[in-house]
Amino acid sequence: MNILKYALISTVSLVIISCGEAPKKEAKVETVAEETNSMSWYTEEYTEKDDDGFRWKTERFADIKIVKYQIPSWDKLSIDQKKLVYFLSQAGYSGRDIIWDQNYRHNLKIRRALENIISTYSGDKTSDDWTKFMVYTKRMWFANGIHHHYSMDKFNPDFSKEYLATLLDETKTELSEEAIDAIMDPAKDNKKVSLDSNKDLLLASASNFYGPDVTEKEAVAYYKGIMKEGDKEPISYGLNSQLVRGENGLEEKVWKVDGMYGEAIKEIIGWLEKAVTVAENEGQGNALKLLIEYYQTGSLEKWDEYNIAWASSIDGDIDYINSFIEVYNDPLGYRGSYETIIQINDFEASERMSILSENCQYFEDNSSIMDEHKKKNVVGVSYKVVNVAAEAGDASPSTPIGVNLPNANWIRAAHGSKSVSLGNIVAAYEHAGGKGILAEFAYTEDEITRAEAHDEVGEKMHTALHEVIGHASGQINEGIGTPKETLKNYASTLEEARADLVGLYYLYDNKLIEMGLIESLEVGMAQYESYIRNGMMLQLRRLEPGAIIEEAHMRNRQLVAAWAFEKGEADSVITKEVKDGKTYFVVNDFPKLRVLFGDLLKEIQRIKSEGDYEAGKALVENYGVQVDQAIHAEVLERTAKLNIAPYGGFINPKLVPEMDEAGKIININVEYPDDFETQMMDYAKNYSFLPSVN
Repeated sequence: MNILKYALISTVSLVIISCGEAPKKEAKVETVAEETNSMSWYTEEYTEKDDDGFRWKTERFADIKIVKYQIPSWDKLSIDQKKLVYFLSQAGYSGRDIIWDQNYRHNLKIRRALENIISTYSGDKTSDDWTKFMVYTKRMWFANGIHHHYSMDKFNPDFSKEYLATLLDETKTELSEEAIDAIMDPAKDNKKVSLDSNKDLLLASASNFYGPDVTEKEAVAYYKGIMKEGDKEPISYGLNSQLVRGENGLEEKVWKVDGMYGEAIKEIIGWLEKAVTVAENEGQGNALKLLIEYYQTGSLEKWDEYNIAWASSIDGDIDYINSFIEVYNDPLGYRGSYETIIQINDFEASERMSILSENCQYFEDNSSIMDEHKKKNVVGVSYKVVNVAAEAGDASPSTPIGVNLPNANWIRAAHGSKSVSLGNIVAAYEHAGGKGILAEFAYTEDEITRAEAHDEVGEKMHTALHEVIGHASGQINEGIGTPKETLKNYASTLEEARADLVGLYYLYDNKLIEMGLIESLEVGMAQYESYIRNGMMLQLRRLEPGAIIEEAHMRNRQLVAAWAFEKGEADSVITKEVKDGKTYFVVNDFPKLRVLFGDLLKEIQRIKSEGDYEAGKALVENYGVQVDQAIHAEVLERTAKLNIAPYGGFINPKLVPEMDEAGKIININVEYPDDFETQMMDYAKNYSFLPSVN
């Protein structure tokens, strides 16, 4: 659960980032559903290019902007390194169907039906109905399914059931009534992941990690029955399987080459075997071989063996993430979503930031957490800034900006971990960022000045501290189970809050100045202001009116901000101000706010270390879930006028092999596609290996 997936997405458009002159924004096409005042089928195409001639932002639909990223220094790689990147990218794309099926059991049927309509429909493609159909399809592509990638709510189409029936009929496309109802009926499977503790978490969630009739109580009892009590090196139970009802009770359908998802896994293995032939060193090659064995056997013991080898393999310029990893989409926190990221080291940036990993023990020793919860010997935390070459599965089109793996606490403690910041992804967001929100929600000119001067550095530093120090810090008490056992559906929120708080605590520390990582505490001040603005107000623009917060990262941010606001109220550490009818949350005392962040970090680490479920539940439910509806309405009104998409994601570069006459790869060229639809249709054509029902 150690992935900073949303932090920059939520803030990059909240600040004016000084990164050269911003390109002019010229809309080529614009459609808005004026009759319903809805943005759900808003669409816009951008034609502008940056000063260097690159088109960073390509289009906007609904609440999403589509961005491109570049691969710096590609031509400096050797041919074998380019091959390695290409083979790993093809392995990643080969598994993309998996995330679709994991997200919802009808997703593949629906996706293929809609893609067939796009390929074969010869009717009117200028009508509002067609525009609405295409926006719905693009939203589906972006989310890897028919539920929003962030809010987890199902998309409600703006076209009618009759129009869909017409499209299906005219293109001779088959789609079952059950799947059609999944699209059209707002009440059917309307939440991909539900974290509402008042409901059965599995029956209320549409994600396809469990049989549709398996209950939360049954699943918890199943794993309690097979887990080894007191095991100091537990396997990642349930990580790579679907739990279903069989003839003799619950059983696991394992994701492996001769099991569930086997058709796609066979393709993944084929490309990984090619990658082994061009591995940069023995350690990297051995780790790849273990990953192949894991896919072949489905053994979770082999998964641990692979993670140890992978975490220890820190030499070389190319690295990757590939497999079933993050557990956010499982309401019980067991099953890993398929994900892949291919990375190329950014040598200059990594060298500049290596001081963090070199000083992990300092940060652990000087943390605000209790001494008994501190690691006496922080092992093997490597940190690199990398440039992404390809992403798929749960990492695409919506991508993390930082990753820290492996997730198993005992592996991290004994063998270390790898932390990366995705440098070219951050840079692309900066190029494509919108303006206006900072000026709208900052209370003073000093806030704006600080943000303009320091937010770029501050965001990168918070990401690094979150990943390298935050997720690597602290230890669980002897005899206490893993967080998914003890903290259950609150584990992900509390872990992300803990990592955020580590970053916040040290951002306002002179030690970072001594290390040469920031130039002044103004960087920390700007980040404190940004975090409070976002946690208390700005992130609410992602919610529908009347909604509560269910996504783990959003819960985390509101929890931290709201707790600090309440606890500092007597000393006016943060105050709520109203000016010209507009609400602002203003940080007045930065040193005291740092103390509050440290206090909350101490408590959340205690909760994790001791497995205190009730205290964890109380924190999340009291501070992270409920929404001030008046503030929410105000945020929606103020941000609507700015017309800035709250979410962003990416078109991947296209790696194209160049062959000699004998069919041997002599080079890999990089192309930068401009069209999201074209890429998604190309992926459907070339990387569809699973049946529609698995």
